[in-house]
Amino acid sequence: MPKIIGGSLHEHRAQTRQKLFAALSNLMMDRGFDAISLADIAAAAGVGRTAVYNHFPDKESLLLGFITHETEQYVGTLERALEGVDDPVEQLRTYIRQQAQLKRVFHLAPGPDLRTVLSRGTQQRLREHAVIVEDTLRRILTAGIACGEFPEQDLGTTVQLVNACLSGRLIPEDPSQRERAIEATEAFVLRAVGTQELVAG
Repeated sequence: MPKIIGGSLHEHRAQTRQKLFAALSNLMMDRGFDAISLADIAAAAGVGRTAVYNHFPDKESLLLGFITHETEQYVGTLERALEGVDDPVEQLRTYIRQQAQLKRVFHLAPGPDLRTVLSRGTQQRLREHAVIVEDTLRRILTAGIACGEFPEQDLGTTVQLVNACLSGRLIPEDPSQRERAIEATEAFVLRAVGTQELVAG
């Protein structure tokens, strides 16, 4: 019988899943998702291959589990960061800064774009997770338009463009360079959505 990690079977399952997610994330930094096997993931996680199947029937299910977990963690962190921030401009600044901290779970890998190697059903599920994050931005922009901070605009297009800008940014590791990059990104996005205080200035 395999050794139980943690104090209970529930903890064991949760910790094993975390090991699998970490292994997948690390492997995808070096090679494309299509080049990774379940055996690779099991070896990197330090678990038996059968342990993987106890949690996920296939590689795409593991990827979905990982992205679900990362999205839930990120949205929780984002919502906590937004608590008590009432001004839509400051909310947007907070959103941009949180995006800079986000582990790039939707753009992890070298190699082919995930959309070219995943089934249509899995692609749709990934899109659903992206929408969860987009809804927060849509809410911020809607509030900003309502109070006159941002001009009327096509929110669907704006949300897509802002998130494309943020997801494509490579944020430096050096603290001073990182801060400058984030400030430049903030200024760019605020101008792009037509922030009134910048227009007035």
